Amino acid sequence: MLQAQNYVGLIQTKDGTTIEILPKIQNIEEDKAKEILIKMLKTLKKSPFKNVNTAHLKSTKMPLLEIFISMFLEELAVLVRKGIKSDYITKEENLSFLKGKLKIGEQIKKNSIHKERFYAEYQEFLSDRTENRLIKTTLHYLYKKSHSNTNQQRIREFLFVFDEVALCQDIKNDLLYVKPNRQMKDYEHILLWCKTFLLENAFSPYKGDDIAFALLFDMNLLFESYVGNYLRKKGLHVSLQDTTHHLAYENDHGRFRLKPDILIYDKDELLIADTKWKILSEDKAHEGIAQSDMYQLYAYGTKYKNCKKMYLIYPKTSEIQSRRFVYKVEEDTFLVLNTLFFDLENNCFEKKDKEYRLFELIGKI
Repeated sequence: MLQAQNYVGLIQTKDGTTIEILPKIQNIEEDKAKEILIKMLKTLKKSPFKNVNTAHLKSTKMPLLEIFISMFLEELAVLVRKGIKSDYITKEENLSFLKGKLKIGEQIKKNSIHKERFYAEYQEFLSDRTENRLIKTTLHYLYKKSHSNTNQQRIREFLFVFDEVALCQDIKNDLLYVKPNRQMKDYEHILLWCKTFLLENAFSPYKGDDIAFALLFDMNLLFESYVGNYLRKKGLHVSLQDTTHHLAYENDHGRFRLKPDILIYDKDELLIADTKWKILSEDKAHEGIAQSDMYQLYAYGTKYKNCKKMYLIYPKTSEIQSRRFVYKVEEDTFLVLNTLFFDLENNCFEKKDKEYRLFELIGKI
């Protein structure tokens, strides 16, 4: 039995069946949900999606896996146009002529009879370096996964470019070996793609005996990233996953670190927001607003002293209106918590929300 609650992406079973899991957005068709998912993925940090140009992709018509493969190939095309890197590779070989440095010990051991040969160590300037081996291994891997004639044709063309490059023998160690540096800046995103495909579960802890391949993404993290990115683009000073405060202390050491999703700074005022990928409903107690979330926001509000207002942000739902809660901290001290709804289809906050004007006033939304 497959379960992927709050995860989106794709799963391929060992019998070849591919299952696409798209965001459950109210009144949104599958093609539009796929388009929204790709836009959300582009806001993730330390992921290969950041630089993706989706204008050329017929994303609503292609399977999700083929879209990801196409994105990888577009990134690779940019790298190839710039030129793949070569490096000096040290080799040892028994040669018919002297090249480089003679290895005396090996020469005596291997050529005591064949005096005409030279066991030498030398260097050649080759493209067969770790980064290129990872790319070629990824191309081989995706050729077997792809069912698109276009993608397969492009993979064959790229394999010709990497013809002199070997395949990886130890993928995990090779991925650990490559480190970002200024000389290899052009490889940064393509290697993120390689890691995504070759390690498969790069973004989720998903495991299953029936699974051959899985690329899954936590919708809570995606929603947080997308809303935070939206607020930044609107001119707000935003910080994600702040770790300034702890809930408690033990022997002067902080314990139980607090990590609010979004801090919004406006002059001397601080607004705290937590995003929740949850569809609220009138059929649920408190419409689905969890008591644990209310406790969580209370802890944030009391620890961040200059906080005046807090928000729980949910995906838009047509049947639920925004709500306003008041925490009484002390006799004359109050904290206000509002629920807000983000419209993923139209890429904005719900204008009917009571607190929408606050964001207009402080954030130019």
